[in-house]
Amino acid sequence: MAIAVVAVFLMLWAGFGPAWAMSPDPEELQTWSQANVLYLAENHDQIADHQSQMQILEQLPAHRVTLAMEMFQRPYQADLDAYLTGDLDETMLKTRTEFEQRWGYDWEFYAPLLRFAQHHHIRVLALNTPLEVTRKVGSQGLAGLDRADFQWIPPIEDVDLDHPDYRDRLRYFYDTYHADQASHEGFDYFYQAQVLWDETMAEAIAAQVNTHPDQLVVVLVGAAHVFNEYGIPERVARRIQIPHFQQYSVRLTPPERIP
Repeated sequence: MAIAVVAVFLMLWAGFGPAWAMSPDPEELQTWSQANVLYLAENHDQIADHQSQMQILEQLPAHRVTLAMEMFQRPYQADLDAYLTGDLDETMLKTRTEFEQRWGYDWEFYAPLLRFAQHHHIRVLALNTPLEVTRKVGSQGLAGLDRADFQWIPPIEDVDLDHPDYRDRLRYFYDTYHADQASHEGFDYFYQAQVLWDETMAEAIAAQVNTHPDQLVVVLVGAAHVFNEYGIPERVARRIQIPHFQQYSVRLTPPERIP
């Protein structure tokens, strides 16, 4: 199984100096086009990242592509399907998926990608954990989940919490921003919620690959979920059941701008 991290910075980043003023060459695009998964890792509030995603998507073979988006939560898959068939307009899609409440970033960052998918008959997958489940885990831990919650998330035994480096990184973040209410139990629940987020997205991606190995799953997701040894790509890889699996990660933002 191939897991590759590819540093690609489009001309949109030329202002950061020549080191970032690169575009993917035809050979890179050909390699990505033949993969099973391609992560286009973004900084959510950077318009240039979304423009770069669009530029790359336009150069991939549309007939092979499935677009997988962190921005939509899994219970809203039917609404995405209805939009793609023309049964929902864009305004209704935004309303029905509760995009503003559940994601919160500018709709126009993602609307051109959705329009492109609709025009080219590209399926769009809702990847993310429902907000209600994330909040429940954050306050009660994985042990507090009900049977109904598991229709949207992996079984507990598939949630790999054994990543000390990730715990340490999140512990620093948690202690910094929750200094007035930090507790051991509170951090454990916070950590479980963060891991579940990645595992849920990984499960959806892997299921698509295993069911449709001829497809290229193009994943739009935050860079923090991709560029570490405990991120989504590794969690996808352990679920793959097909031979010769290949996935690549493309960083759209210069590293110093990624938290």
